[in-house]
Amino acid sequence: MLSITWKSFSYSAVRMGLALAFLTAGAIKIQNPMTFAATVDAFGILPGFLVLPAAFVLPVLEILGAVALIFDIRGSLGLITLMLLVFIAVLAWGLHMGLDIDCGCYGPGDPEAEAFSGIRSALRRDLLMLACAAVLYAWRWFLGMRPVSFASKYQSVKTLIWKEECA
Repeated sequence: MLSITWKSFSYSAVRMGLALAFLTAGAIKIQNPMTFAATVDAFGILPGFLVLPAAFVLPVLEILGAVALIFDIRGSLGLITLMLLVFIAVLAWGLHMGLDIDCGCYGPGDPEAEAFSGIRSALRRDLLMLACAAVLYAWRWFLGMRPVSFASKYQSVKTLIWKEECA
């Protein structure tokens, strides 16, 4: 039987890996939203007037979801899972349509990686991340790992800061 420490460590390691993948993706895309907007537009799923807002909102959601997942805030894994399901659907659509574009997942790619292999590898990566999310859900269910509410996390940080100021 695994000890509580090992369970906590492995749960945290998978959670942090998933969060860092989203944090990196969001940070790269938010630096150049116009380039990301061109990639979003190339998939042809959104109407033109929604492409630019989506290119601004999606990286922010990725960053917020990642930061919340780092602190294991309730709802963060659901947000990350929902985004993964949307990304998988978009990539599958791109493959189905025969698109020859970069997925835009981690910013603009190099020209040689922008063919089907780019979409296929992104789809495999997203499926792996979805499997990680499923593992996190399983650990929560079977091992009793529980996320915290934003209010309780905020209160604990506030208490910690208060103790340091008073010391």
